[in-house]
Amino acid sequence: MAYDSYSALSSGYDILNSETDYEAWADYMEACFEKFGNNIESVADIGCGTGAMTFELHRRGYDMTGIDMSIDMLTAAKDRCYDEEIEDILWLLQDMRSFELYGTVSAVTCCLDGINHLTGKGDIDKCFRTVHNYLDPDGLFLFDVNTPHKFESFYGNNDYILEDEGVTVCWQNEYDKEKGLCSFNLSVFEETESGLWRRSDETIRERCYEKEALLASLEKAGFEVIGIFGGYDFSEPCEDCLRWHVVARCKKK
Repeated sequence: MAYDSYSALSSGYDILNSETDYEAWADYMEACFEKFGNNIESVADIGCGTGAMTFELHRRGYDMTGIDMSIDMLTAAKDRCYDEEIEDILWLLQDMRSFELYGTVSAVTCCLDGINHLTGKGDIDKCFRTVHNYLDPDGLFLFDVNTPHKFESFYGNNDYILEDEGVTVCWQNEYDKEKGLCSFNLSVFEETESGLWRRSDETIRERCYEKEALLASLEKAGFEVIGIFGGYDFSEPCEDCLRWHVVARCKKK
């Protein structure tokens, strides 16, 4: 099933994440592969967005599949493939809660708080069961989530304006701590070839997950939780961490 949501976000996605150091993040992932994995070769990147991490891991020699439910996000990723003459990444327009692959893979990744975008009741259970189904025995699942501290202090009810050449993103937050839901009201302004500006509006929501809920859902799906880290150095999370990095191993009978 394809969704029209994230159409406005696709234009401003890279500017929203412009400070992300994908090389350092991929270094951490490879360190996880070496430390906890067993001959990691094939990787499915779920909620891949415009494919920045998918491309970074592909450059390092992994057999990559990028999965996202947004047509616009995948179109941007495919356009980049065309520009860079890359032909061997498989792109799938699918939902991370119920995707289907042609076989199992040795690792699944989900970056930039993709898991937080699962806001419905039971969504993470569905996602984790699907990931488990398509992982090799002892395969690795690496993902990150925004922490409760980030929702309360960084997101909260704050407003932001981000600008890049030809794109401006206005970002207004509404955080409901009781429900654990944050709404991001986005207005994206893009300069067209004619010199006029096009405006697109969209509301994106994220759910704040407590550590206990993540651990319980992973274990219920059949994962062994290796660790929850506060950074790329495998450090313990601190109270003011903005992101938790989770590593889990797929156990199959």
